[in-house]
Amino acid sequence: MPNWASNLAPILLLLLAIGVVMLRLPKIDVGHSDAYRRRRFMNWFPLGLTYAFLYFGRYNLSANAPLLDKLGLMTKLDFGNISGAGSFVYGVAFLLNGPLTDRWGGRTTILVSAIGSAFMNLLMAGVLSKARGSALTHEDFVQWMTVLNCANMYFQSFGAVSIVKVNSAWFHVRERGMLGGVFGILISLGLYFAYDGSRAIAESLGITNAFIAPAAMLLAFAVVDFFIIRDTPGQAGHDDFNTGDASSDDKGPPLGVFAVARRLLSQPVVVIIVAIEFCSGFLRNAVMQWYLPYAGKTGFKEGFVSVNWGVLLCVAGILGGVFAGFISDHVFGARRGPVASVLYAGLVVGSTAAYFSIGTVWVGWAAVFMSLCVIGVHGMLSGTASADFGGTKYAGTATGIIDGFVYLGTGTQSLLYGKILPAAPLDKDPANWKNWPMAMLPVAIGGFLLATRVWNARPKGANNTPTPPPTAKVAVAAE
Repeated sequence: MPNWASNLAPILLLLLAIGVVMLRLPKIDVGHSDAYRRRRFMNWFPLGLTYAFLYFGRYNLSANAPLLDKLGLMTKLDFGNISGAGSFVYGVAFLLNGPLTDRWGGRTTILVSAIGSAFMNLLMAGVLSKARGSALTHEDFVQWMTVLNCANMYFQSFGAVSIVKVNSAWFHVRERGMLGGVFGILISLGLYFAYDGSRAIAESLGITNAFIAPAAMLLAFAVVDFFIIRDTPGQAGHDDFNTGDASSDDKGPPLGVFAVARRLLSQPVVVIIVAIEFCSGFLRNAVMQWYLPYAGKTGFKEGFVSVNWGVLLCVAGILGGVFAGFISDHVFGARRGPVASVLYAGLVVGSTAAYFSIGTVWVGWAAVFMSLCVIGVHGMLSGTASADFGGTKYAGTATGIIDGFVYLGTGTQSLLYGKILPAAPLDKDPANWKNWPMAMLPVAIGGFLLATRVWNARPKGANNTPTPPPTAKVAVAAE
C-alpha cells in the first residue's frame, strides 16, 4: 500500500473519534429542527470539501518545490519569488472578491473559484510538460509559472470568502466556534491532499499529474456544488433567522464597498484582528513552505516528520481546529480573542523551541506543533470572527479584508525567506538555517500581544447591543 494511503487510515480514525466526542458534548440550543440540521449538513459538507480541494490545487506547488529544484526547473529563490507574487495577488484580490461575494453570493463565487483554479492548474501542468521537454528556457518557465500561479491565487481567493459567506447565514454566532474548528479540519485535509497526495502522485505518475489531479477534483465538486449548495436557509426551503452577529437587525439597504470597509476598519477590534492575521499568514507559511526544503537540504529528508509531513500537518490542524472551536464555544462564551491568545502563546513557545533545536529531529516536531496552533488561530479569526464582526450581510467583505492580510503576511515571509535563507552549498549545514525560526519569533510575540487586546471582544448588532453569551442548554444534536 502506498505511504499516503496507509496514512489516510489514522486520519479517518481521528475524524471518527472527534465526531463521536462532538456528538457527546453539550450543544448550544438555538432552536433548529432536525430537518434544518440535515439540510445544513448537506450544504456545508460539499462546500467544505471543495475548499479542501482548493488547498490541494494551491499548495501542490509548495509541496513539490524540492522535486522541481532537483529537476533543475525551480530554485529556492525562484520558488520564493513565485510564491511571494502569488501571495500578494491573493491578498490584494480579497479587496475585490470579498465585496463581489457579498453581491453575488457564496454559491456563485465558490463555483468561480473551483473552475478558475482547475483551469490554472491544467495550464501549469502544460507548462511543466513543455519545460521538461526542453521546449521552454528556465527564464520562460519561471515567468509562466509566476503568471499562472498569480492567476490561480486570484481564483483561490474566492474560496475562503465563499465558505464564510454561505455558512454565516446558516449558523448562529453562538454555534460558530465549532464551525471554526470544522474550518480548521478542512484546511488540514487540503494540506494532506497537497503535501502527501500530490507528492505521491508526482513521484509515481509524474510531476504534471500533481496539477492535473486537483484540477479534476475541483471540476467534479463544482458540478456537485451547483446542484446542492444554497446561499441561505430560505433558498433551501427553511426559514431564515437572526444569526446574532454584527448585521443583526440591519434592515437598511446594502452599503457600498468603501462604506463597508470604513465601518469595519473603524472598529478597533477588526483592525487588531487584521494585524493578528498578518502575523498568522507569516507564521503559517513560514512553517509549511520551508520545513521540507530545510529537511531536504540538511539530511532530514528521510526522517519521520519529513516522510509523514502531510499527515502530521493534517492531524495537527484537525486537533488545533477542534481544540480552538471547543474552548471558544464552551469555555470562553463564544469569544475568539482568548482562543487566539492561548494559541499564540503556543506559537511563541514553538518558534523558540525550533530555534534552539535546529539541526535535530525536534525542530520538525516544533514545526508540527506550530502548525496546530496557527491553523487553530486562522479558523477562529478568518473563519469565524470575520463573520461575527462583519455580520452575515457583509461577511464576504470582512473575510476579504482579514484574509487578505493573512496572505500579505504570507507574501512577506516568502520574499524575506527567499533572500535570508542559505543558498548552496551553505544550505547543507543546519546551523546556517537559524534565520528561519529567528524571523518567526518576533512575529509570534507580536501576534500574542495583539491577541490579548481583543480578549473580551464580542460582535454588536445594528442596535449596538453585544451578542449575549451562550446558554448552557443541552438540546441540539450536532450534524
